[in-house]
Amino acid sequence: MTTPNDHAIQARGLVKRYGDKVALAGVDLDVPRGSVCALLGPNGAGKTTTVRVLTTLTEPDGGSAVVAGHDVRRDPVAVRRSIGLAAQDATVDGLLTGRENLIMIGELHHLGRRAAKRRADELLEQFGLTEAADKVAKDYSGGMRRRLDLAATLVAAPEILFLDEPTTGLDPRSRNDLWGVLEELTRGGATILLTTQYLEEADRLADEIVVVDHGRVIARGDARSLKRRVGGDQLHVVCVDPSDLEVVRDLVGRIAGSTPVVDAALRSVAAATDGGAGAVAALATALDESGIAVEDLGLRQPTLDDVFLTLTGHAPADAEAEPQTQEVPA
Repeated sequence: MTTPNDHAIQARGLVKRYGDKVALAGVDLDVPRGSVCALLGPNGAGKTTTVRVLTTLTEPDGGSAVVAGHDVRRDPVAVRRSIGLAAQDATVDGLLTGRENLIMIGELHHLGRRAAKRRADELLEQFGLTEAADKVAKDYSGGMRRRLDLAATLVAAPEILFLDEPTTGLDPRSRNDLWGVLEELTRGGATILLTTQYLEEADRLADEIVVVDHGRVIARGDARSLKRRVGGDQLHVVCVDPSDLEVVRDLVGRIAGSTPVVDAALRSVAAATDGGAGAVAALATALDESGIAVEDLGLRQPTLDDVFLTLTGHAPADAEAEPQTQEVPA
C-alpha cells in the first residue's frame, strides 16, 4: 500500500485480537495532512487499539498501515520518529519541574542542552505554563499536567500528533482550555488523530469524525453530514417513569413516522419527524390519553448523541473497556 503525499495516515483492514477478544475487525482509515480526525466510540470500541497499532506499540494481526509515509510493520522506528503520542495517562515525571521535564525529553531527542532549553521555554509559553515552569509536576492541577504532557509530545516537532482521550478526567474549564490549545495547533497546520468519548469534543475539533463500534468503522464524515443521517427535527420525549418507555416508543414511532431510538439510562425516546409542531401536539394528546407523565417533550435538532444512538443503539459509555495488554516493540 502506498500513501499519497496528501495523506498523513492510511490504514486498510486492520485486525487485532487479544485471545478470543476481537479488538479490531478490519478498520480502514484515511487522514489527510493538516487535518484533525476524531475516532469516536464507547469504551471497548477499538479506539485505543487503533492508536496503539498506528503508533507501533502493538503489532496488528492483519491489515496494513502507513504513517507519515512509513509502514508500521516494516519501518516502526521511522514511524516513531515522525509522531508524538499523548496517551490517556500523563507520562511526565511528577518529581521534575515542568521545565526539567521538557528539557529532559529534548535531550532524549538529541537536541543538545541549549536547544532543549530553548524549545522548553517556547512550549511553556505556548501552553500557558511559564509561571509554573519551575514547580514540580506533581503539584500541577489535572489540566496543567495534561497541557504539560501535550507539550512534551511536541518537543521534537512531530509530523503527526496522536491524542488518546486527551481530556478524560478534566473538569469542564480545563477541558475547554485544552480544546483551545488544540485549536491553536490545528490553525498552525498540525495533523491530529484523537480518540474521544465526548461528542462535543469531536463536534468542535474534528474535520472528520470516524465512528467506531465493536472494532469496526460504522460511519464517517464531518459533524454536519453525520447529523443529516439522523434526519431533520427530532421528536423528543423524556419519561418520568422508565416503565412507560415501551408505550412511549410505540406512540413516538407512530406519530413521527420513523423508527424511534430509546435511551433507557436517560428515560428518553427520540425519532426523526417532518411533522413540526403538529407532531408535538399529537404526541402530547396521545400521552395524556395514555396517562403517561413526561419531564420533557418537544422538537430539537439532532446532535452527535442522536447520531451515535441511531448508529449503535447504545450510548457512548455502554461498552466494556478495551484490553490493556502491554506490548513494547523491539
